[in-house]
Amino acid sequence: MISSNDFRTGVSIELDGSVWRVVEFLHVKPGKGSAFVRTKLKNVQTGNVVEKTFRAGETVPQANLEKRPMQHTYKDGDEFVFMDMESFEETRLSESQIGNRSKYLTEEMEVNILTWNDQILEVELPNSVVLEVVDTDPGVKGDTATGGTKPAIVSTGAQVMVPLFISIGERIKIDTRNDSYLGRE
Repeated sequence: MISSNDFRTGVSIELDGSVWRVVEFLHVKPGKGSAFVRTKLKNVQTGNVVEKTFRAGETVPQANLEKRPMQHTYKDGDEFVFMDMESFEETRLSESQIGNRSKYLTEEMEVNILTWNDQILEVELPNSVVLEVVDTDPGVKGDTATGGTKPAIVSTGAQVMVPLFISIGERIKIDTRNDSYLGRE
């Protein structure tokens, strides 16, 4: 159990038979009446976002999530095959289970898979990946880092906005949380 006073961004709780993650929280102490905690919760399975208010000190069950390190070994049709790094068992996930994170998955990439009651909830990628640019407009002499940006397609098929001086064949570092360019590798 976790108290509503201990809510922080990223905390997972169980409500109505599913797992919810705290996206935002605000402790409110009005001049009259008792304190409360106003939260914005995101359902981990469906992605729905709701706002819910809890009394200060109210306890709710904390979700018991299990994080297992796995390695993406290969793609078989529409399924991604992952190998458990401890037991060497294979797990197959569809692209819909992984979501839009699949655009950065490469073979032999190590990820964390979150499970709750033997149900796979989420695939956690590393915060940044290094990929090769396979298609973009050519860079022109004089393009600077403070200039504009242009779209580039990386080796996994994802599209990222990069500075004008980046050219085909370069390896770039990408932030997987917000799809942004971090620099050359």
